[in-house]
Amino acid sequence: MKWFSHPTLLIIGFLIVCKTNAQLPTPKSGRIIRHENFPSIYVNPRHVDVWLPANYSPQKKYAVLYMQDGQMLFDSTLTWNKQEWGVDETLSSLLEQNKIQDCIVVGIWNGGRSRHAEYFPQKPFESLTKTEQEIVYNAYRSGGQSIFFGIPISSDRYLTFLTKELKPFIDKTYSTKADRAHTFLAGSSMGALISLYALCEYPNLFGGAACLSTHWPGLFFLENNPVPRAFFSYLEQKLPGSKHHRIYFDHGTETLDTMYASLQKSVDSIILKKGYKSKQWLSQSWPGQDHSEKSWRSRFSVPATFLLRK
Repeated sequence: MKWFSHPTLLIIGFLIVCKTNAQLPTPKSGRIIRHENFPSIYVNPRHVDVWLPANYSPQKKYAVLYMQDGQMLFDSTLTWNKQEWGVDETLSSLLEQNKIQDCIVVGIWNGGRSRHAEYFPQKPFESLTKTEQEIVYNAYRSGGQSIFFGIPISSDRYLTFLTKELKPFIDKTYSTKADRAHTFLAGSSMGALISLYALCEYPNLFGGAACLSTHWPGLFFLENNPVPRAFFSYLEQKLPGSKHHRIYFDHGTETLDTMYASLQKSVDSIILKKGYKSKQWLSQSWPGQDHSEKSWRSRFSVPATFLLRK
């Protein structure tokens, strides 16, 4: 189908970016500190880029936004598709307008070939029958590219890395507000899925998640796909209550995002049943926007303000 060409290019970019892009991003505002090949006993080492606002001071305390696909956030001259989220520009503007609280961003590079395996929520996968699990592992993109490259789903290990290794390091190294109320997650596509999964698995650590163009199919087809049902069942059981959490969802209407509208409606119904109101939950459709950093950049101010508002 028409939309397959985009994710095919997307994965190629993600597979080569770690090899071709070791240069430090140059932000338009603030500064970036790179922790190269951050070590872990749970996942392969990867770069972690920490963005600090222009007025960062150890004498102040900052909220923390953990973002997936960290190599795509700050500098389009270094990304595989010459696009970026524009995180530094957006947050700097919001800070100048006094619309959000003081914050830093932790951009976690994805694992290249292991990206899909690390970002695919593990417990919903494990709830599938063996036959359904085989459907997932044997799925391909157009052109015959494997989705998982023979790598077992390992998102629980990724979240252990995030919560047991990376977050303690960030809180020790930087002047952060380490509590749940000031610790957030964000990502797009599969990065949105793992951000939401982290919120559900560690509701005492994370106070909110921004999920842009959430890839509810998990795969790249809808017919006879057991994955969305497993995700919905998991959310019905594990989605944390609204008292201490905020959740943002959105999707566009073009390219891969054409798959999401009906699935997002099902998720929204679950959210409503959990008691979420407008102050804790926002779900939006963005007509004309597609599955790309260019689109996510154009609307990033909305989820950023929603999560980080004062």
